[in-house]
Amino acid sequence: MGADELPVDPAALREEVKAKYRDVASNPHGDHHFHTGRPLAKRLGYDMRIVDAMPDVAVESFAGVANPFSLRALAAGEKVVDAGSGAGFDCFVAAKQVGPGGRVVGIDMLPEMLEKSRGSARGMELGHVEFREGLLEEMPVEDGWADVVISNGVINLCADKKRVFQEIRRVLRPGGRLQFADIANGKPVPASAIRDIDLWTA
Repeated sequence: MGADELPVDPAALREEVKAKYRDVASNPHGDHHFHTGRPLAKRLGYDMRIVDAMPDVAVESFAGVANPFSLRALAAGEKVVDAGSGAGFDCFVAAKQVGPGGRVVGIDMLPEMLEKSRGSARGMELGHVEFREGLLEEMPVEDGWADVVISNGVINLCADKKRVFQEIRRVLRPGGRLQFADIANGKPVPASAIRDIDLWTA
């Protein structure tokens, strides 16, 4: 595989991801191969005082892999981008930390997740949170806007990770920071497995 050759077709991978996470949005209590909701947030060490104050609809579709806020709490007034915001759970945690003087922008490609996150934000009257449709490889955020980019279990689902990190760098202000949680593998993976799209989302 050449340096610029991607292991799988990005468009095909996105369709697989959409199919899987569409179900998480519409059927959060269904049979998934990963944990979701409040039990997952508790297991990952989120501040349950914040989580418990959220309505069920804002928490039930959460499917992260760790807690990006455990790296460092956000500061009041900071501007935050959540790369791959899903149903908005991490955005709502960020909104509590940055307060009404801050801003939080969630980016997601799935209409069902955006509809759910926007509805939750309206219900919780979080006027400083917004959700934009987009890809992590082409984030609809201006250059140097964010103090912090967060992400939780989404970068691993992108075929072109180099492009994703270029976008993260672009939207961060000089001296800004990235706080992300993800799945990584330190052992060699056979090329046949890398090219199997089903394994990317399994």
